[in-house]
Amino acid sequence: MVGSSGRALTRDFLKLWAGQAISQTGSRISREGLPLTAVLVLSATPLQMGYLSGASAAAILLFGLFAGAWSDRLRRRPVMIAADLGRAVLLALVPLAAATGHLTMSLLYAVAALTGILTVWFDVSYQAYLPALVDRESLVEGNSKLAMSESVAEVVGPGLTGVLVQWLTAPVAILLDAISFVISALSLTWIRQREPLPVRSPGEDIMAEIREGLRVSWHNRVLRALLLRNAMAAFFGGFIASMYMVFAIRELKLTPALLGVVISVGGFSSLFGAWINDRLVRRWGFARTFLIATAATGLTALLPPLAYGPVAVCAAFLAAGQLFDMSWTIYAINEISLRQTVTPDAVLGRVNSAMHLLFRGLLPVGSLVSGVIAENAGMRASMLIGALGVMASALWLVFSPIRGMRQLGAFQQERGPLG
Repeated sequence: MVGSSGRALTRDFLKLWAGQAISQTGSRISREGLPLTAVLVLSATPLQMGYLSGASAAAILLFGLFAGAWSDRLRRRPVMIAADLGRAVLLALVPLAAATGHLTMSLLYAVAALTGILTVWFDVSYQAYLPALVDRESLVEGNSKLAMSESVAEVVGPGLTGVLVQWLTAPVAILLDAISFVISALSLTWIRQREPLPVRSPGEDIMAEIREGLRVSWHNRVLRALLLRNAMAAFFGGFIASMYMVFAIRELKLTPALLGVVISVGGFSSLFGAWINDRLVRRWGFARTFLIATAATGLTALLPPLAYGPVAVCAAFLAAGQLFDMSWTIYAINEISLRQTVTPDAVLGRVNSAMHLLFRGLLPVGSLVSGVIAENAGMRASMLIGALGVMASALWLVFSPIRGMRQLGAFQQERGPLG
């Protein structure tokens, strides 16, 4: 035991935390590395960039709900290990194809789609597995620590990616992410605490289980508000995600290294958000902190399309937008903690998958729509539409039961029909 604040500080939690810190850093390399590979190596068009972001949409929409159902049927740690190893193999194909002269946009589309499926499988299991290591009273603390490691990765990853892309090329940089997933899988195998057996049997009707998870997600007022907000933010956020790299490099004329430094500003901001979240919740209350952070996420989306002028000025605009990344981190910590508090354990994997289905499924759909708009009206107009949509998505939470509840414990009474 490292501390006395609950199971959040056990050695097993620290193993999970350490493995995720490493794999998150690697994931940041691929997050920028895949689009940079498309732009710098294959000279992708804006429409092809939309296709790249959208490649995982159909796969996630088809398999996302099944991932949640199987997460509730199986022990979650083995599922996470398998997902890590699968992603390592898929990402290793990119540098291998580049080295042998077989790298194509079709391969990048396939890697994006398949890794997207495995990422959803990992994430829904990961967020359902955490309450097995952490007391419900310590969920915000545990999620804050995990978010802090993600923020450190946000600081290190983009800057490291920019340097690696210029020194070693983008495909080789992606190889480091493949290695990080192997390390993550090893850290999970070292966890000693036994995971409780799942409530459900693999012999039950999986479609009935999926419907049950969707029913809980929709009929619970708190979960429904989260579902609608995440869906809208994901769709319009896709307008930003698919255009950001190519817009910064081609229209604003930033170099990959400078862009990496700019994105790293968001990492420092996210780290600060993870560090200060507990203090804000104690001072302002859960609901106020959560809603203010939700509203502030619109600012980080609005500033990039407003960037004009010399490279230094444009970089400053992008960096200012990245400063508001702390709001996304504060939102994510509290959204996950709220979801874990409200949702009965027996359906937590399926509720997680419903959230991921909308976010990871609609974000690439938004990216695809963004690519079409950019081809006709320009990248700046497409990104501005996305920013306004992200800002408007906060209204789903403002006009929900969340607004009237100060402490996270008050949401226990809002648990779904199985609670």
